[in-house]
This record gives sequence, structure tokens and C-alpha cells, in this order.
Amino acid sequence: MSKKLTKKKLTWSEMSTGRKVAVIVVGTVQFALAAVAWKDLADRPADQVNGPKGLWTAVIAVNWIGPIAYFVKGRKTD
Repeated sequence: MSKKLTKKKLTWSEMSTGRKVAVIVVGTVQFALAAVAWKDLADRPADQVNGPKGLWTAVIAVNWIGPIAYFVKGRKTD
């Protein structure tokens, strides 16, 4: 039988400065990507969106995948 290896989750105070900076940068980029997607969705007429805008509003809230999916599949292109 093999032992299952589990990683201990670090608390904020246990993280190194570099790891804290990385968490802040990744979180900021993720939030900015979602904010830009929501802004684009709000400004775009409904007839230029593939599907209901309400659905895309919820999809964008899904980390990383949602905003990227909106930019790739949610907007109609001429």
C-alpha cells in the first residue's frame, strides 16, 4: 500500500514574501480579466453576444475560464 502524500496549506503568515507577491499578482490579474470582460459585456448590445447576457455575467465569475470563454465564444464578430 502506498501512502497518500498531502501538502499542508500554508497560512498567509507562513508564506514567503515571494509567494505572497505571486498570490497578489495572480489575484489581481484574474480580477482585472473578469472586470474587463464584465465591462465589455455591459457595453456590448445584446445582439452582439452569443446567448443571454445574464448567463455570460455568471460565466465570467468562474475563475480564469469564464472571462476567457466569454472573449473566445461569447462575443459575435463581424
